[in-house]
Amino acid sequence: MIDIPSIIQGYAHGNFLMADDHQQLGWYSSNQRTLIPLDDRFRYPKSLQRVLNQNVFSVAINRDFLGVCKGCADRDTTWISSELIDIYQQLNQAGWAYSFETWQDDKLAGGILGIVIRGAFIGESMFFNIPNGSKVAMVKLVEHLRSQNFVLFDAQMQNPHLERFGSYIIDNREYMKLLAKALDNQCSFINE
Repeated sequence: MIDIPSIIQGYAHGNFLMADDHQQLGWYSSNQRTLIPLDDRFRYPKSLQRVLNQNVFSVAINRDFLGVCKGCADRDTTWISSELIDIYQQLNQAGWAYSFETWQDDKLAGGILGIVIRGAFIGESMFFNIPNGSKVAMVKLVEHLRSQNFVLFDAQMQNPHLERFGSYIIDNREYMKLLAKALDNQCSFINE
């Protein structure tokens, strides 16, 4: 068993877990953080609107948590080790980690893996099996976080894919202020 309170405390202090090239797990932090906006700065490609209008994907939370973990880890170089997947599963069972998924019929199309602490969604990774699966998951996740009054969607590191959704970089000092505000906001990820 892992020490869940210590792990949540690590995330609540602005750190995140990653495995290095030798699959050794460690805590990391960054001088800059990438955020996905939860306001009108959030955007997505117009071509994606056509996909959204077609309703080809359904959305689920935790329908296949392990499948999302494995999908996120399935790449040439990954920072998601088998040990970290075990930790995510224990965090999921304790109500701290979630998968936000898109499905096409009975096939997992894509998903986003994240840690939820009060009003903060800390995105760990995303993947797709079917084109547009992760993009639709991103749009639907932002809609969901807005509806639940979340304050922060932390994407950790910038990349060209996230930039298309309006992601932006802030310094660590500003991030810690936003994180504190998010932690003061009681939110529920799943409607109860």
